[in-house]
Amino acid sequence: MSRQPVIPIFFTTDERYAPYLSVAIISLIEHSSPQNHYEINIVYHRLRYRTRRKIARLARQHKHIRVIFSPMQKNIEGISDRKETRLKADHFTPTIYYRLFLPEIFRHYDRAIYLDCDTLILTDVANLYQIKLDKHPIAACPDTSTQGNKLFARYFKDAIGVDPQKYFNSGVLLMDFQKLRAEEFCEHFLYLLNAYDFDTVAPDQDYLNAMLKNRVKYLPITWNTMPSAPHAEKTPNIIHYNLFFKPWHYDNTPYGEYFWQYAAKSPFIRQIQREKRNFSKKNAKTDDQRLALMSTRVQEILDSKRSFKKIADRNKKGDAK
Repeated sequence: MSRQPVIPIFFTTDERYAPYLSVAIISLIEHSSPQNHYEINIVYHRLRYRTRRKIARLARQHKHIRVIFSPMQKNIEGISDRKETRLKADHFTPTIYYRLFLPEIFRHYDRAIYLDCDTLILTDVANLYQIKLDKHPIAACPDTSTQGNKLFARYFKDAIGVDPQKYFNSGVLLMDFQKLRAEEFCEHFLYLLNAYDFDTVAPDQDYLNAMLKNRVKYLPITWNTMPSAPHAEKTPNIIHYNLFFKPWHYDNTPYGEYFWQYAAKSPFIRQIQREKRNFSKKNAKTDDQRLALMSTRVQEILDSKRSFKKIADRNKKGDAK
């Protein structure tokens, strides 16, 4: 039995995002320390066996790295089949909300790091893992990709009920699994989902922000540096190519050179390069349309009666309808 500190890291993925996940894992491994033991947990939905083999091979020469694959549906059934936490029928998509269930499903971990597949790690994640949470359930970075947008600022304040400057991005999280379990966070989420089914733009991220309001340890934005942020970071720890700022789609994406440096070492490099070549002006136009639809959806939720804040305000007044 190794006495090295165990650092659990979680990714959720499917076949489509596997190539970009491989790049994230390569960057993570290259910045890891043999003094630690890293358990990279890949929770997947429809991931081919040969794809899993390619990803697993990335760590085969690193004794301090272990890659663990867990099928998403198999794990989610353990929660959805419990009567007291029954999932909302026909409306629940496990892949959207899965990171909210990690503490409940992986009970052998006391704390863990969660990373989106479109991240790139430029430092030892042990440095993130070792940050003190000071009794906070999670640590995260403010969502700089939306700062300065007045419509989204209204959404965070008037629909989610949080300070726009404190709305955090869920693509990089340090989570206290033990504390979240003790608070029955998963059960609370399922109750809210079944009872209210709030209107949201970013479902899991909005739920996390609403439920953990004023209980988040905010990290320096170097831990979740986004190409869409108004100010560039010279020395990012983790780059997060969120929204539509994907270097495998667009030229001159900020921090894109880092991505291609590690992508060149990926067993999926030809697939990634093909994706880049095939991304057309029509695809770019579709991205623009999706961004416009997102803004339209934000306005609809601001006008609706089913936002977090409006329902919470009604409940305070004793009117839960």
